[in-house]
Amino acid sequence: MHLTNFKLSNFKTYTDLDVDFCSNVNCLVGNNGVGKTNLLDAVYYLSFCKSYFNAIDSQNIRQGEEFFAIHGTYTFAQDNVLVSCIEKKGQPKQMRWNKKAYKTFGEHIGKIPLVIISPQDQSIINGGSELRRKFMDGVISQTDKSYLEHLLQYQKAVEQRNRLLKQFFENRYWDEPSIAIWDEQLVRNGEMLYQGRNNFLQEFLPLFNEYFNWLTDSSEQAVMTYVSKCETPLQQQLMESRQSDKYAQYTTVGPHKDDLDLFIGDLSVKKFGSQGQQKTFVLAMKLAQFEYIYQRCGQKPILLLDDIFDKLDMLRVKQLIHLVGSDRFGQVFLTDTQPGRVESIFAEIPQVEHRIFEVKRGGLTILK
Repeated sequence: MHLTNFKLSNFKTYTDLDVDFCSNVNCLVGNNGVGKTNLLDAVYYLSFCKSYFNAIDSQNIRQGEEFFAIHGTYTFAQDNVLVSCIEKKGQPKQMRWNKKAYKTFGEHIGKIPLVIISPQDQSIINGGSELRRKFMDGVISQTDKSYLEHLLQYQKAVEQRNRLLKQFFENRYWDEPSIAIWDEQLVRNGEMLYQGRNNFLQEFLPLFNEYFNWLTDSSEQAVMTYVSKCETPLQQQLMESRQSDKYAQYTTVGPHKDDLDLFIGDLSVKKFGSQGQQKTFVLAMKLAQFEYIYQRCGQKPILLLDDIFDKLDMLRVKQLIHLVGSDRFGQVFLTDTQPGRVESIFAEIPQVEHRIFEVKRGGLTILK
């Protein structure tokens, strides 16, 4: 599976764009601020129905316009499929598969598997626990539709339960049967999330360790552990937390509070890891994400590499390009600010099919 033709209208810095990509490595080069990352984000939209960088869809419409449209033609074996995302001000966003709109975006997730590696990913380590949960949930949801359904139902139940807790606190009353309804939803879906995350990590950790060892020449040992209180039945936790939930006005227990502990050796990567160690840790997580999705769904995800030259030294960059350009990976998009650097790397590996585009504000030019 790969993206063959790509069209943009009024998306961020782009007015109109129509470009054909090769099936292996596509390099987007140009100065900072010309729209390289915007292009990757548009590709991301067609896999996840949303932006990786800006959660407010309307803000991705080009200034002064009323809509944006993203159209991608994908080749699956011998079939071509047109996938579209259209956002109009004041109207619901639409995702279409061969011009047929989805009823829910969840129907689309997983059809076009994709992994993005971006400087923003370091927040997985340095940010709050919600970002590490989001990483786990995002990987699993691309390969397990039932997990995604349980996740959406669980999130809805937490939201509704929190709304009730706030109302009860403000109005100084308590309605146990109303809370019990949402407790039932939390327990049924929450237990499936806990089980799904445990199963995921059993398969994911060996892949992560393989890539971490490759990136570090096995000079360091990485440790990743799942932190959850769900070993205790969730129903019991919810009953025991009644008073604290009342005063906090939100649900204080459940898998929406889970986390990942990340270590190199005996030291927390978040607290004590150097910038280089943190970047290497995240890169290993993302490459393992690619491998996990491929093994589970049998399709090589599209790989987006945004500004990878900022993450690694030149030797490691060359090794990474060799790796992602091999048969082990599928279609790759990468960005860089220096055309000469990309050209020199591919001069050493001419057997890797590639295409280099110069990005100027609002357009692309093929360099090679």
